[in-house]
Amino acid sequence: MDKKSKIYVAGHRGLVGSAIVRVLENEGYTNIIKKTHKELDLTDQSAVRDFFKNEKPEYVFLAAAHVGGIMANNTSPADFLYENMMIEMNVINSAYNNGVKKLLFLGSSCIYPKMAPQPIKEDALLTGSLEPTNEGYALAKISGLKYCQYLKRTTGADFISCMPTNLYGPNDNYDPVNSHVLPAFIRRFHEAKEQGKDEVVIWGTGKPLREFLYSDDLAKACVLLMNEYSGEETVNIGSGQELTIAELAGTVADVIGFKGRISYDETKPDGTPRKLLDISRITSMGWKSDTSLKTGIALAYKDFIEKSSV
Repeated sequence: MDKKSKIYVAGHRGLVGSAIVRVLENEGYTNIIKKTHKELDLTDQSAVRDFFKNEKPEYVFLAAAHVGGIMANNTSPADFLYENMMIEMNVINSAYNNGVKKLLFLGSSCIYPKMAPQPIKEDALLTGSLEPTNEGYALAKISGLKYCQYLKRTTGADFISCMPTNLYGPNDNYDPVNSHVLPAFIRRFHEAKEQGKDEVVIWGTGKPLREFLYSDDLAKACVLLMNEYSGEETVNIGSGQELTIAELAGTVADVIGFKGRISYDETKPDGTPRKLLDISRITSMGWKSDTSLKTGIALAYKDFIEKSSV
């Protein structure tokens, strides 16, 4: 990409898309296309076709997705499968049919098998059963990744994919029911502190291991891949560090200043027991995560407070 290339960031208001826009703008890219859901419904095939025909973007970052935490995924798998399949297929197909030079599709580490060997290498995909609580979302993401691979293999289209770990940062979803674990913790511990509660109850045992990456660190990797990578294989992107859910809860509580007790509801599901990515492919390209977890949580908490006061 050159600095004046016409770049479409699908999902520019979300956690990942907004980070990609920030990084692009910071690096001097000046021709970024942004469309809200109201302006362009990516599940509407006809509308997406018209958009690509009229706008003719040269590069596409496909960060738009219907996302949610373990409860949302577990209770609405059909919605997660349908909406994500529609978004992905419409955007990728229209990008291909309208001569987009390069597209980066963002997958998710949850699409790897539940019991994949750790750390998870990219070739672990489809080698075992998925985690049942987010199977619908995972199947959709696998389909988008494979569609890019098939187009590249059969037509030469420069459509690539990456596999981010658990993400957090500005413009995250802090909904108490539908959010992912880290933003959910931020809201829960903040509200407990504000309300003077002496206890916060966490789903599951607290024992599962997770890896977290600040969104702007991911965005820098995405821009690097768009400029320098054209392989058919997907690329894992993570921090390379993991901690238990219990340790995460303690870190969030410490950043927010909650002094009460943390307890665990072991009747609720844990999800995948461990999920650490092998990031040797992206680090061999010179990328590394720059933001420590505690610093990132403080930045995300600042964002939450700002959003809450609006």
